[in-house]
This record gives sequence, structure tokens and C-alpha cells, in this order.
Amino acid sequence: MRRTFKFLLRPTTKQAVALAACLEEHRRLYNAALEHRRTAYRKAGVTVRYGDQSAELKHIRADDPDGQARWSFSSQQATLRRLDKAFRAFFDRVKAGRSPGFPRFKGRFDTVEWPKDGDGCRWDSQPHHPAATFVRLQGVGHVRVHRHRLVLGTVKTISVKWEGSRWFVVLSCDDVPAGALPTTGAVVGIDMGVAWLVTTSDGDHIENQRHLAASADRLTVAQRDLAHKKRGSGRRRKAVAGLAALHAKVRRQRFDRAHKAALALVRGYDVIVCEDLRIAGMTRSASGTLDAPGRNVAQKSGLNRSILDAGWGVFLTILSHKAESAGRKLIAVNPAGTSRTCARCGHCAKENRTTQAEFWCTACGHEAHADVNAAINILRAGLALQDAQAA
Repeated sequence: MRRTFKFLLRPTTKQAVALAACLEEHRRLYNAALEHRRTAYRKAGVTVRYGDQSAELKHIRADDPDGQARWSFSSQQATLRRLDKAFRAFFDRVKAGRSPGFPRFKGRFDTVEWPKDGDGCRWDSQPHHPAATFVRLQGVGHVRVHRHRLVLGTVKTISVKWEGSRWFVVLSCDDVPAGALPTTGAVVGIDMGVAWLVTTSDGDHIENQRHLAASADRLTVAQRDLAHKKRGSGRRRKAVAGLAALHAKVRRQRFDRAHKAALALVRGYDVIVCEDLRIAGMTRSASGTLDAPGRNVAQKSGLNRSILDAGWGVFLTILSHKAESAGRKLIAVNPAGTSRTCARCGHCAKENRTTQAEFWCTACGHEAHADVNAAINILRAGLALQDAQAA
């Protein structure tokens, strides 16, 4: 099993400057490689690929001994692969007929990856220090790590990530043993929502804490303060850092809530059935065009904001990882019609859903909480799918 471990770095002032320089040089390399591809195709119709740009790295490093040559060759190759991946995703979107979104120049870089432990980096680089853990990074040195838990498996890749005013190291590890939990014999279906983050088929609710809405006033003040600062000034940089710190706090709160909610489900049930949601499509703007403007744009915009604030995608991703690690089974089913179908008689009609929270079947008169009714239908669909796959 492959897992990632994320730890806070505690660099010295000199090391923090070196880490920032590392990010900046990799950003410059990414942008230069992107400009190379654009220019070659625009002027000569030539498609430049990763192999071509990787072969030029040796010459780039030789021409810039105080800049690009300071950093790991492998980490620079990883940055070029990152650009190549962006182009492949662009062409895949073009072939699929979706809005392509051509790769753009980076105004800032927040992550650098070393693709192999021991090649320009080394985890636990000073094992003779029993009270502290260090990671060695080429051009930076031995950086102290706040290791708050045990690292399992074999470290394969090492990444450094900058979030606001903090530095983190992210380890991707192979051969991580699964910590299977004891069986409970229980199964559950879950319905995602905005009023409640999760409603189970057993009738339990997990609260949606609306972290973004709770911080909206402070974010508004910070954004207004930023708008009044002169570009390039020290005060603007400080305002940008303050706004980024507020968004980072909201993100950490959302992740913390998702981890706790997913852990509670994984501990309590052997089989968990969830909705196979297409969140990107559900949160697409309804504004339309000048010729064909959308309808109820303000209401749709508010719903999109609420869905993204609830963090459905974050929760379902974490739930998937925790279920795999604990030896639980997670089944995703098509949610179409689950909110309108009666869990007692199977009658499906739009009129069954009288309000957002109330369900009343027009055929048999069954009354229930609308989300609980949907969760029961989701559970039945998942169990039916499981039986069909086993047959």
C-alpha cells in the first residue's frame, strides 16, 4: 500500500531563505520550459517533449552555476515532468471535447519534488540524533523535521511544500502495511449534503461546520485590506501573507473535520456505500454567455459555494484512503433518483420530496427525513451491486 506522511519543517533563517530560492529557481525553470514549448510550436511548428528539455538541463546548469546548478538534477527533471503532465492533461481535455485550459506560467511555486530518496535528498539524514529527525536537501542542508508520528514503509519520493508561512516535508512511502480493524458486521449508506455533511442510513448526522462561512468576515476584511495596498510594497506582501494564512486555516479545519468524520465511519462499519458524485460538474458556473445567459445564477453560485465549503471531494478522498488502510469496503453508486425514491415501496416521483428535509411518498404515505431515506436507497443500491459482482 502507498501512503504519504506530512511533517512540519523547522528550518533556520538561512535554510528558509535557501528553500525560498529553491522554489523560485524551479519556478523559473518551469516557466522557461513552457516558453520554449510555446515558441518552438508557434514559430517552427515543432513539438518539444520532456526528453528534449531534460537533455538540455546539463547545459542550463553549466550556464547558471550560482542558480540552477545549486539544486538537484533529479528535482529539476521532476519539475519538467510536471510541465509535461500539464500538457498531456491539456491534450486529453481537447480530445474529450472539454474546455482545454492551456498550461499557464506560474506566478509562484509552492512545491518541489525529489523523485528518489538518496538522490539529492535524504530522509532521516542524521540518525545519530535520537531526539530529532532531519531531512537533507541539496543546496539547503540538514533541515529539522517535527516528526509527530512513525513513518511506515519505504520512503520513495520526498517533496517540500510551502503553505503560507510554514514549510512542510511530504514523504511518499511504498509497502506500508495495512492496519486492518476488527470486523463489526455492520453496513451503512451515506448521503452527502449541505445542511448536514453526512447522513447515514441509520439516521445519524455528521454536522457541516461551514468553515469558510465562519471565517467570511475576517476574509472580507483581509481581502479589502489587500486591495488598498500598493503592488510591490512590503505592506502588500504582508497583507498577502495574512490572507493566505486565513485560507490555510480554513483548509486545515476542513481536513481535520473530514479526517474525524471518515475515521468514525471506518471504525463503525465493514461496508460503506457512498454516492459516485461528479463534483466538478455539480459546481460548474450557471452564468452562461451574453447570448444565452443562465438562470438563477445567484442561487446556483450560493449552492456551489456551500458545496465547496462542505468539502465533499476532500471527505470522499480521505474516506477512500482510510477504508483501504483499515481493510473496509467502500462502494460508490450512481445517486440518480435516490432522493426521490421511497425506501419502503420504491415509488419514484419528484413530488415525494416535499422540502429539503422532508420526504413523503405520494404512493404509500411513507414519511421520513429526506436524507435518511436517500441514504437507505444508496445502501440498497450498493449491496445489490456487491451481490452482482460476487455472482
